[in-house]
Amino acid sequence: MSDVISGLRVAAATMALCVAGYTALILGVAQVVTPATANGSLLTNAAGEIVGSRLIAQAFTAPEDFWPRPSAVAYDAAGAGGSNLSPANPDLAERATALIAAYGGPTPERPIPADLVTASGAGLDPHISLEGALFQADRVAKARGGEISAVTSLVRAMAYAPGGVFTKGRIVNVLELNLALDTELAAPPVSE
Repeated sequence: MSDVISGLRVAAATMALCVAGYTALILGVAQVVTPATANGSLLTNAAGEIVGSRLIAQAFTAPEDFWPRPSAVAYDAAGAGGSNLSPANPDLAERATALIAAYGGPTPERPIPADLVTASGAGLDPHISLEGALFQADRVAKARGGEISAVTSLVRAMAYAPGGVFTKGRIVNVLELNLALDTELAAPPVSE
């Protein structure tokens, strides 16, 4: 019987050390080294309210907002994942056709960027390409009653290369861009 009690004590001590102790140590170090990411990379609006994380996409559908990449998981962070649909699957083609129509359709002079009609692997990618943001700039400027030059300037200012000089394309965080637009170019009041 004493061997069982000793074994339980060792198991309890190991769990306390490896589960609680290690977790507390890593969280403490993260709070000191990178507190923003340790707390979820949360973003706030002008009123100081938490509106989301810079790491997880949100569904924006209002014409005055930039829209993110489509999500196969309806932007549910609890169930991240792709659609696993074959490129030949008709459901994928139907979704892309509906999205193309929502964007007003491409033209030969103005092709729609692929990231606006295809979901990312996790379905939660918070970024769109610079080209995807610029494609939407005209709609956003009109809906906000502003100049397209102001919107495109903001988009270009917020675009960055995620790998620095090692990456060619630039991306924009959709939530951060929409928050910046709300601050710098407020949407007109909604009439009822």
